[in-house]
Amino acid sequence: MEEVTKSVLAEEILKRLDLENLCSVACVSTALRSAVVSDVLPSLTALDLSGFSPEEETLNHVLRGCVGLRSLTLNCLRLSVAAVRGVIGPHLLELHLLRCSLLNSTVLSSIGTLCPNLRVLTLEMADLDSPLVFQSNLTQMLNGCPFLESLQLNIRGILVDATAFQSVRFSLPETLKSLRLQPLLESEAILLMNRFKVTGSCLSKAALFSPSPSFTLQSLSLVLDLISDRLIIAITASLPQLVKLDLEDRPEKEPFPDNDLTYTGLQSLGYCQQLTSLSLVRTCYNRKISFKRINDMGIFLLSEACKGLESVRLGGFPRVSDAGFASLLHSCRNLKRFEIRGAFLLSDLAFHDVTGSSCSLQEVRLSTCPLITSEAVKKLGLCTNLELLDLGSCKSISDSCLNIVSALRKLTSLNLAGADVTDSGMVALGKSDVPIMQLSFRGCKRVSDRGISHLLSNEGTISRTLSTLDLGHMPGISDRAIHTITRYCKALTELSLRSCFHVTDSSIELLATRERQTEGGRKQLRKLNVHNCVSLTTGALRWLSKPSFAGLHWLGLGQTRFAGRRETVTATICEQRPWLTLCFDGCELGCYDGWEFHTPQRH
Repeated sequence: MEEVTKSVLAEEILKRLDLENLCSVACVSTALRSAVVSDVLPSLTALDLSGFSPEEETLNHVLRGCVGLRSLTLNCLRLSVAAVRGVIGPHLLELHLLRCSLLNSTVLSSIGTLCPNLRVLTLEMADLDSPLVFQSNLTQMLNGCPFLESLQLNIRGILVDATAFQSVRFSLPETLKSLRLQPLLESEAILLMNRFKVTGSCLSKAALFSPSPSFTLQSLSLVLDLISDRLIIAITASLPQLVKLDLEDRPEKEPFPDNDLTYTGLQSLGYCQQLTSLSLVRTCYNRKISFKRINDMGIFLLSEACKGLESVRLGGFPRVSDAGFASLLHSCRNLKRFEIRGAFLLSDLAFHDVTGSSCSLQEVRLSTCPLITSEAVKKLGLCTNLELLDLGSCKSISDSCLNIVSALRKLTSLNLAGADVTDSGMVALGKSDVPIMQLSFRGCKRVSDRGISHLLSNEGTISRTLSTLDLGHMPGISDRAIHTITRYCKALTELSLRSCFHVTDSSIELLATRERQTEGGRKQLRKLNVHNCVSLTTGALRWLSKPSFAGLHWLGLGQTRFAGRRETVTATICEQRPWLTLCFDGCELGCYDGWEFHTPQRH
C-alpha cells in the first residue's frame, strides 16, 4: 500500500470496479475502505442496483456516500414509498424504478416534488390504486418534471384498469422524445396522438420564429386493448418523425372486421420515413385471437413502404407465409434484428436466399414457429455477424445444424428450448470457439448428463464464457450434470434447474462448494432457480445457509419441500443477508416476469 499513492489507487484500480467488488475491497483493510468511501463513491455519477432487491437499510447504507449521482436504477421489489422518497432528489437526471410491487402511486407525486430536473423516468408498478388517485398523482409528477425527455410507465397486474392514463395527454411535457405506456385504451391512444399532432400553424413561416415548442417524439411504445387501422393512421399522421414504434395489444375478444388491423394500417406506416424499428405483437393467452386480416399481401405492402427498417418484431400473424416474411428480409437491406413469434406458416424457404439480402443480421428470434427446421439454421449460419439466435419452441431443430452454429464466432446468446437436439450434438458446441454467454436447453428431453459433459469438458470456449444456463424441465439432468457444471463453468452467475426431478441435495452441496472456490477468476452464483425440484429435502438447508452462496442475490424455491416451511427457511437462509430475495411463487430468474403477482419475503 505504501508504494501505491492514494490517487493512483482510486483512479486506476478502484474506479474500474463495479459496486459489489468495491464492497469486497472495502472489507480488506482500513486504508482500502477509506479510499472507497472518500474517493470512489462520491465520484460515481451512475449507479445500477437492478441486479438485486435491497431493503431500506441496505439501500441507505449503499447510497450514503454517493453524493454525485445523476442516474439511479433500483430494484424496488422490497422497497416502500418512504424508502424511495429518502434517496431521490433534485440531483437526479435519470431515475429507473423497477419491479415496484409494494409502491402505490404516491411515489409519482413524490418524484414530481423532489426531482424537478429529471430527464429520464422509468417506473414499473403493480396496480394498487384507483384510476382517479393514480391520475391525480401522475398529473402532479408530470407538472413537477417539465424537462422530461423519456418516460416509461408500466402498470402491471391481473385486472389492471386501462383508464389509468386517461388524462395523461393534458400534462405531457413538450420536451418528450420517448414514451412508453402500459396499459392504454385504443380510444385514449388516438386522443393522445391528436395532442401530438403537428398542426398547419406549426408548419407555417410564423411558427419558425415562434418561441413555443412542439412535440418531437421519436420513440413510441404502447400496450393496448386493440391495434387497429384507426390507431396506426392517427400515429403516422401525428408523428411522421417517429424512429421507433412498438405496439402490443391484448384483446379480450375477436375484433370486429371494421375495427382491426388491415393492409391500410400497414401501408400507412410508410408516412414515417425515418422509421428504423417496428414491433407489432398481438398477445392473447389461452385464446385464439390474432391478426386474421393480414396475409402475405399486407406484409408486401409493409416491406415496400418501410425499406429503412433495421429492426422488425412481429407476433400473432398466423396467415403470413414464407413469401411475406421473405419480402421483409429482401426489402430491408439494413436489417439487424428480425423477430417472429407464433408464425405457423413460416418455414425454411423464407431463409433460402438470406445471405443475398440480409447479411447485416445480428439478432434472429424465431419463437414457436413449428415448420422451422435445421435447414433454416444452416442458411442463417452464413450470416457471420449473428450475435443472438433464439429458436425457442421450434421443435424440429436437430443436431444437424449445430456444426453451423458452432462456426458463428460472434454468437453470445443461443436459445434451443424445446429443440430435438441430443447428447451427440453437444460435442460440436463443446469443441467450438463460439463465445456463448447465455444458453438455454429448457425442455430438451434428449439431452442428459452426458450431453452436458460433452458441452463443457471438451476444452472449448463455452466453458469459459458461459454466464447464464437454463436446464429447466429436462428429465435427463441429475447431480452428475451439476458436478460437471461446478467443475468447468468458471463464469457462471445464473443457473435454472426448474423442474429437474433428479436433482438432489448433492447438487446444492456441489454448488455451495464451488462458491467457496473463487480462485482462478471463478465467479460467484448470483441467481439460482430450483423451483419444483421435488427430490430436494430440507436437509439442503444447511448448504443454502451462510457462509455458502455468499454472492447469491435471488433464490427460487417454489413447489419444493422448503415452501412448506417458509418462515423457518427465510429466517435461516436470509440471516445477515438483507440483499437476498427468496421467491416461493414460481417466478423465473430474478422475478423479471411475475413480480406483480406476489409479495416478496421481508427479512
